[in-house]
Amino acid sequence: MAERNNTKVTEFILLGFSVARDIEIVLFLLILAVYTLTLVGNVGMISLIRLDSQLHTPMYFFLSNLAFVDLCYSSSIAPKFLEILLTRHRSISFYACATQLGFFLNFLISEMVLLAVMAYDRYVAICNPLLYMVVMSPKVCMQLVLGPYLYSFSVALLHTIVTFQLIYCGPNIINHFYCDDVPLMALACSDTSLKEILIFIFAGFNMISSLTTVLISYVYIVAAILRIQSAEGRRKAFSTCASHLTAVTIFYGTLIFMYLQPKSNHSLDTDKMASVFYTIVIPMLNPMIYSLRNQEVKNALRKAIEKGYNLPLKHLKKGIS
Repeated sequence: MAERNNTKVTEFILLGFSVARDIEIVLFLLILAVYTLTLVGNVGMISLIRLDSQLHTPMYFFLSNLAFVDLCYSSSIAPKFLEILLTRHRSISFYACATQLGFFLNFLISEMVLLAVMAYDRYVAICNPLLYMVVMSPKVCMQLVLGPYLYSFSVALLHTIVTFQLIYCGPNIINHFYCDDVPLMALACSDTSLKEILIFIFAGFNMISSLTTVLISYVYIVAAILRIQSAEGRRKAFSTCASHLTAVTIFYGTLIFMYLQPKSNHSLDTDKMASVFYTIVIPMLNPMIYSLRNQEVKNALRKAIEKGYNLPLKHLKKGIS
């Protein structure tokens, strides 16, 4: 690719955060802790849902896919960021940068669409409970998951190809801690108008369509909950979507803060901090939100811990006898 578009750049330099070495070490330790919790939380969530038969429902099927996306999403950014903070090795090859951008966009879009799918799932569960297992059949659930994956892969591939068909012939310092479209476009020597149009079209469509789906679903959900006579019934109905609503609020709130604030308020450092939050922190928060606010997940986790604790005791007693 590099030879075909006559680019002179064979690698990029990720600037990261321009801070003192002591602060970089503190950041490294914080990001390492967050990333470790992300790995443990999301792998644990996937494993728990697969092992506990009571969690083999559409809601938890979507949740396990969200955990998978969070795991891959964070892993596309965090390892290189940790390397930069620890070793100050800031270079990234042309193709590695393209790969990182592709994976980042793929899983970012997947997360956005999956959250909309999960909102629709909660709408069906609360507004049409008697038909829930019919409407959300295994075939439909698989289609609702494969659709976002195929769509996000196609869009990410298109954006990555267009970005790296641009000519990079001069500065190669990316003012960010990962390869992202906007800072890469700032380095291009060729016309970026096509890329800007694609970003405007797809970013606008993805944000508006997914957020609209979430908002419409919750309008119907709230209306259905308010029609429930008993306070206990309303509480139980709301508790089934409280975790998802919390995750949606954090995710979209961060994106809106980052992309819809006035240009006069923009600063690169603020954007970088917001990027750390939605690329590294949110994937850690999602399994915590769903485990702390969901009684079924807590019960499954408690059973798994008790089973893991009792298994060695059984072997010990068997050995003694």
